[in-house]
Amino acid sequence: MSLLRLVLVYSLMASPPLWAQSEADTDSVLTVQGSAEVRVVPDLAVVRLGVVEQASTAEDAQDGVNGVVNRIINALRAAGIEESDVQTSRLTLSPVYSRQRPDGNQPPAIIAYRAANTITVRVEALDRIGEVIDVALGAGANQLEGVSFELQDDSASRQAALRDAVGEARDKAEAIADALGVALVSILSVNEGGVMIGRPVMEMSRALSLQQGAPTPVSPGEVSVGASVTIQYRIEAD
Repeated sequence: MSLLRLVLVYSLMASPPLWAQSEADTDSVLTVQGSAEVRVVPDLAVVRLGVVEQASTAEDAQDGVNGVVNRIINALRAAGIEESDVQTSRLTLSPVYSRQRPDGNQPPAIIAYRAANTITVRVEALDRIGEVIDVALGAGANQLEGVSFELQDDSASRQAALRDAVGEARDKAEAIADALGVALVSILSVNEGGVMIGRPVMEMSRALSLQQGAPTPVSPGEVSVGASVTIQYRIEAD
């Protein structure tokens, strides 16, 4: 093979495949992002409460917690709360140690045991949240971790947020295109950024401070449902 032919073959092999470039590689692209938030009144509350007991033996501590939790469940049932709406969410038993002496000659000793049982209560009638809390306190609950508010079915709110996010992205694209003097020709891609649900939470570290005789006030607020999308448009000069 001649030197000229070798150089020609090598040149053909090394050249980039220009014919493989897609039309999208030469398009002018405008990328915009839209986001939106829909606020909805919740229709479900989840109350987290329970009992903490301490005793000299692990068995006594656990028995004490079990007895109080059973009273709470029975009291809630008597108040009209379905058994299926009450669920154990956390159960713990741990030793309590003495303070270590300053001389450090002896390790801390176990002086007691602490047992805890946390339950969650689903409440669909939001005007009964305070009543549920007070019933549990009256039955012996001494821990109230908080109340969270949710939507039983958030599909309609998700779709509304997505529609509004797409509308915002389209409005942005039209405004930018008008300012640049170009036209929106077609949509090249659409990517959903996800839907975020913000659930209001009423935090409470201890229930004992609330047990003052007056009904426990609870305000549900609103659940926020947010969505975002990213849209790529092919543009060209008007």
